[in-house]
Amino acid sequence: MTTKSAAAAARATVYGYPRQGRDRELKKAIEGYWKGRVTADALRSTAAELRRTNWRQLADAGVHEVPTGDFSYYDHVLDTTVMVGAVPARHREAVAADALDGYFAMARGTQDVAPLEMTKWFDTNYHYLVPELGPDTVFTADSAKQVAELAEALALGLAARPVLVGPVTYLLLAKPAPGVPADFDPLTLLDRLLPVYAEVLADLRAAGAEWVQLDEPALVQDRTPADLNAAARAYRDLGALTDRPKLLVASYFDRLGDALPVLAKAPVEGLALDFTGPAAANLEGLAAVGGLPGKRLVAGVVDGRNIWVNDLEKSLSVLGTLLGLADRVDVSASCSLLHVPLDAAAEKDVDPQILRWLSFAKQKTTEITTLAKGLSRGTDAIAGELAANRAALASRANSPITRNPAVRARTGAVTGADARRSQPYAERAAAQRAHLGLPLLPTTTIGSFPQTGELRTARADLRAGRIDAAGYEERIRAEIQEVVAYQEKAGVDVLVHGEPERNDMVQYFAEQLDGYLATQHGWVQSYGTRYVRPPVLAGDISRPEPMTVRWTSYAQSLTSKPVKGMLTGPVTMLAWSFVRDDQPLGETARQVALALRDEVGDLEAAGTSVIQVDEPALRETLPLRAADRPAYLAWATEAFRLATSGVRPDTQVHTHMCYAEFGDVVQAIDDLDADVISLEAARSHMQVARELAAHGYPREAGPGVWDIHSPRVPSAEEAADLLRTGLEAIPAERLWVNPDCGLKTRAWPETRASLENLVAAARTVREELSGS
Repeated sequence: MTTKSAAAAARATVYGYPRQGRDRELKKAIEGYWKGRVTADALRSTAAELRRTNWRQLADAGVHEVPTGDFSYYDHVLDTTVMVGAVPARHREAVAADALDGYFAMARGTQDVAPLEMTKWFDTNYHYLVPELGPDTVFTADSAKQVAELAEALALGLAARPVLVGPVTYLLLAKPAPGVPADFDPLTLLDRLLPVYAEVLADLRAAGAEWVQLDEPALVQDRTPADLNAAARAYRDLGALTDRPKLLVASYFDRLGDALPVLAKAPVEGLALDFTGPAAANLEGLAAVGGLPGKRLVAGVVDGRNIWVNDLEKSLSVLGTLLGLADRVDVSASCSLLHVPLDAAAEKDVDPQILRWLSFAKQKTTEITTLAKGLSRGTDAIAGELAANRAALASRANSPITRNPAVRARTGAVTGADARRSQPYAERAAAQRAHLGLPLLPTTTIGSFPQTGELRTARADLRAGRIDAAGYEERIRAEIQEVVAYQEKAGVDVLVHGEPERNDMVQYFAEQLDGYLATQHGWVQSYGTRYVRPPVLAGDISRPEPMTVRWTSYAQSLTSKPVKGMLTGPVTMLAWSFVRDDQPLGETARQVALALRDEVGDLEAAGTSVIQVDEPALRETLPLRAADRPAYLAWATEAFRLATSGVRPDTQVHTHMCYAEFGDVVQAIDDLDADVISLEAARSHMQVARELAAHGYPREAGPGVWDIHSPRVPSAEEAADLLRTGLEAIPAERLWVNPDCGLKTRAWPETRASLENLVAAARTVREELSGS
């Protein structure tokens, strides 16, 4: 192997691409289908056109091999569940009656049937549907989707590579099905699953696939010897198949560690590795195992999860080193571009100086093809691109936008005492009970109420100048009046103002904090048809003026019951934004925490007695490797305490988390020192309550009794049963009653019915506890 021949083979590719379309056409078509306004055929036509548009954009940009199979109506892990025939028993009738409706029933549930559990995809804000497996699971191959999408791409004359979730990762992501013992290990089903993958691979080969990519991101986590042996066995068996395409095994999000030699030795034709962030250690690991002689390496040197322009010269240096470690080196992003917005060029309102620093999916594709060209033909072939890139990087590094001396002086002056409450929890709890006078099993919601079409229209009208600020505020005031009055009538104990003025729980604050940049079209999929516009942390963070006090105080003026102040915590403000890559995350978190500390103080001064600072991303942002976690949790929990510790003992601090594996961060939840925590628990059957009890969590908690990510309305008895399960782990005097999450995505009819059932359930269980 010579450097020249290896460089000449360099090609550009990606693992996946944003699904939604330029104007979120997929979201609109799917939601229209759910409402009966779009036919199934029209939905399929929209989806097919979006796939064609994506592939043509990639090909036009110079991508040599486009991905197929990464497109999804809801979630690619759910697509894998369908592909391997692991449909839960409760959904089989619906799937048999209508495959599309059954698919959505698994994702969203129906009034009669609960959906699959949903949780975060590794350390991203993308949510996947958790496979439910048991010892009786029977797998059957259904490659129709994968074969059809490959055929679409090939019909356009494109080189295409199907992308599948790998069998080991699929099983490691799965959980025991309801009724199956909790200690059941889905990985024991590997030998049963591999023949199904073999059948799918044979179908794809017959359909024209030269390569198939099998994604195994679970192998970048700390894995047991049994896990690694399973991976070795899986790829030994798949590699030994005679009727298959070439196999490219991909990992991303972190370094492979002990799994790298396992995959390097496997009888597969190629590996796709991440070389960004902590995964940069894969370079050293690859050299340590002697490289990949005779194999293809797809090098993820462009960050697929953040939006800053790539340092092309640095990436070329990495690629140059890799040339000596594989038979062929191709260039890609570090992971699917699903995690970034589509096109920075659509952001017409962004300062041109900042815009040149940004790289969304289309721009990253150009970076990838530029790097492939430079690797193949030499730097002279991309001299102009390198010069422009150097100028963009220098512009950002030297810009006053990124540095605020006053903010840096304030963060530098923080002491340990600033991140501690003035009294221990037991004393605070007594003061809060006396001050608030709440009943046993107090009821509340997480914060947001339905964001109606009228509210979204009002915001759009304000932006377009069709109404003035006074008209908009009148609409918000009326909505708050309605929400407060409804909660009082329903019998809720601790109220919220409903957040009608907020477009998103992170973006709303980002738009009011100096140092943040909001986009207009930077949509990224969170789950299903839920898309968010993560703001950009472009510079040092400060709060020019109060952000929430006005509307919280107005809501409190309408009732004698306590109204919660609602804020988004510092870790979540980072996790659901595109963060700076030019300073440690802990430093940025401290800046955001101090801005929120000012807001908390102003809320308390205005008479707010209950303040909720949401941290749903605390678990999500947990590093994938255990060795990296203590440092992260130290700054993450300190940032929360720094934001909340300045209040009086009788001010009750709440926090909220949802859709994550809470057992991994129970000690960190304790370290937050919040007075009350509310958590998602309905889909996971109160698992978190048991985890809190096992830890000895000493404070108050509200494990959710209403799954708000499904349109189904839980009955009062169902909610009461969940409460009774919660009481087995958490004493009544410390148990709250609440939904899993905010109600923003729900409609008013189901919200009213579900909330009234929740209050009725609390009343029923209170009566049981009192013996009346």
